[in-house]
Amino acid sequence: MYNRIRELREDHDLTQTQIAKILNMSQTGYSQYEIGKNDIPTKILIALSKYYNTSVDYLLGVTDEVKPYSKKVS
Repeated sequence: MYNRIRELREDHDLTQTQIAKILNMSQTGYSQYEIGKNDIPTKILIALSKYYNTSVDYLLGVTDEVKPYSKKVS
């Protein structure tokens, strides 16, 4: 899971500092997610999935499908 958020960040040519700013957190805090030292909170997973236009399942390693699920219609 942790390597996926690093790979997505690098694929988007972002530094840890840049993505941390987008997530309104410190670079140090974000780096702890990438190295697997801290679990990623649900709200951060959701924010990352929206930013990278992918699913939380992809970030968690549940699926290898990068494309997000279709939106639920109410």
